[in-house]
Amino acid sequence: MTRYITVAKTAEIGPGEREIFDIEGYYIAVFNVGGSYYAIEDVCSHDDGPVAEGDLYGFEIECPRHGARFDIRTGAVTRMPAVLPILWFPTRVEGDEIQVGFDD
Repeated sequence: MTRYITVAKTAEIGPGEREIFDIEGYYIAVFNVGGSYYAIEDVCSHDDGPVAEGDLYGFEIECPRHGARFDIRTGAVTRMPAVLPILWFPTRVEGDEIQVGFDD
């Protein structure tokens, strides 16, 4: 069962923006792309560095260290040198609250 935790209000993460939160022992980056919200763990699977500080190209985040890319909708690798996906979290909006889901 998925448990959702409120991380921010929708007004706090504008289109094209992202925020990083420390939740449940994870650093989680929440992105607003076209009014939809996506959440990934802020750890590159290639070298364990922060990935969310990189440039966002559509739905792909590029790691600022070595250029690996990941799909923020799924965590899937879209460009090497990474070969393993990153952790992805479901999101939802309830009223004006952005919520990130965790499996219990």
